[in-house]
Amino acid sequence: MQGPTSHLYYSQRLRLHYVDWGSDDKPAMLLVHGGRDHCRNWDWVAERLKDRYHIIAPDLRGHGDSEWALGGSYNEVNYVYDIAQLVLQKRMAPVTIVAHSLGGSIALLYSGLFPETVAKIVAIEGLGPSPDMMERMRATPIEQRVRGWIEHKRESAGRLPKKYATLEDALARMKDENKHLSDEQARHLTLHGAIQNEDGTYSWKFDNAVRMGGGPGGLSTEDQRRIWEKITAPVLLVRGTESWASDPEKDGRITHFKNARLANIEQAGHWSHHDQLDVFMGHIEDFLAT
Repeated sequence: MQGPTSHLYYSQRLRLHYVDWGSDDKPAMLLVHGGRDHCRNWDWVAERLKDRYHIIAPDLRGHGDSEWALGGSYNEVNYVYDIAQLVLQKRMAPVTIVAHSLGGSIALLYSGLFPETVAKIVAIEGLGPSPDMMERMRATPIEQRVRGWIEHKRESAGRLPKKYATLEDALARMKDENKHLSDEQARHLTLHGAIQNEDGTYSWKFDNAVRMGGGPGGLSTEDQRRIWEKITAPVLLVRGTESWASDPEKDGRITHFKNARLANIEQAGHWSHHDQLDVFMGHIEDFLAT
């Protein structure tokens, strides 16, 4: 496939990277990846849509070829700010957004905060933990949750990125993470997701601090749902039936959107846009056409 061009933009004094698939005269589309991922995970989706949309796919702060945040400020509001800056600086509104996991959560928050700038949004498992999981988390008193996060973050402070002796070793780890990946997909994701260290070994590009997220002081579940309710654009929620994510129709979360529908994709896990690309694109095409 013919790849995109690389570019930089700035947000909160961070140098952030994005790729651009061209077609400036077409409607704008933003592809937002998930946690510990990178912008080139969208290449197969972009290939299918680049003739109809001007596609931009950013590396979130601390991911891919974007700069790491000093102090590890990886809460969702900072991510949302970065996306808001990209849409503003590149004059992308009204923009169609396709986003996955952490990116889906960010995109939904952005769409509720700036509804006038969003045409349509597809969120692949971007609703976060299920209501049952949240209930179990809330069973732990807030002081214990905050203290536990601090202690865990302290323990992780000296953690060094894992090193792989060869690129093939990193590739094996990629395939272990998602059994649905073809050899071609796994190699592509590894080539763009890993970097060679000075000693010849390989490590993943993302900042280890992204694993800790923003801590327990972020937006509450109630705040997130209130923001979802402000979204005016049509929403397509996508879920792989083999994923850990719960069904938003069964758990009731889809009711927090004014205009949303759900696509459950069989034989797909958390990365349904990789696991069942043709089926995923079928749902996307139908959604974009309406």
